[in-house]
Amino acid sequence: MSHVLVLLVAFCVGTCLGFAPDNRIVGGKKVKIEEHPYQLTFQQSGRHLCGASIISRKWAVTAGHCVGGRASTYRVGAGSRHRYNGTFHNVSEIVRHPEYDFAAIDYDIALIKIDDEFSYGSAVRPIQLPERDLQGGEVVNITGWGAVQQGGASTNDLMATSVPTVDRLVCSKAYKSVRPITDRMICAGQLKVGGKDSCQGDSGGPLSANNTLYGIVSWGYGCAQPKFPGVYSNVAYLRPWITSVTGV
Repeated sequence: MSHVLVLLVAFCVGTCLGFAPDNRIVGGKKVKIEEHPYQLTFQQSGRHLCGASIISRKWAVTAGHCVGGRASTYRVGAGSRHRYNGTFHNVSEIVRHPEYDFAAIDYDIALIKIDDEFSYGSAVRPIQLPERDLQGGEVVNITGWGAVQQGGASTNDLMATSVPTVDRLVCSKAYKSVRPITDRMICAGQLKVGGKDSCQGDSGGPLSANNTLYGIVSWGYGCAQPKFPGVYSNVAYLRPWITSVTGV
């Protein structure tokens, strides 16, 4: 979730207060890229920064807090479970949502356009965009190369886990002393016991079900903590904007 802290200020928010964008999969297992062929590694200056998801031959989607530099400094990697293997594509354009709010981590979405095109195959495929909102209790998948425990190092191998979605009202109560849970956010995690979550390094990656992208890893309180589910950008709410930019 905003586990990748974009600025020093964000780093302090995340480490001093415990809630900020997050980047890894906790409580997961290694998976093949063919199981999640839309998954990308989003890199800056050759280093893994965040996750991203393919939505067309030219476009991918990530979290707004993952971007900030010149497009020419970024690349995406596709088609491999290892974050430094696969096929890399240079980025030609980045479009962050015009209403992105750094402090509230709201409208936390950005679109990535590549120089060439993704070549589809068993390990490289687009993910569908949703036509409905998720309801509380639906089981979803989260994937990424982030840390596998809070405060730990990120992993080179793609990890995945499954968690239930959490009703927005319940999530709002959990985070009432932190920040509002808006309509642009959805929550997922094992509310009572924790143990499974996205974390630092997973930011920008997919929350999915049935090859449909419902969420984008955004932020949370720590990683896999009981009573604090992960918070994800709500792709169903943000889809009209995605379509207006990409045509998808």
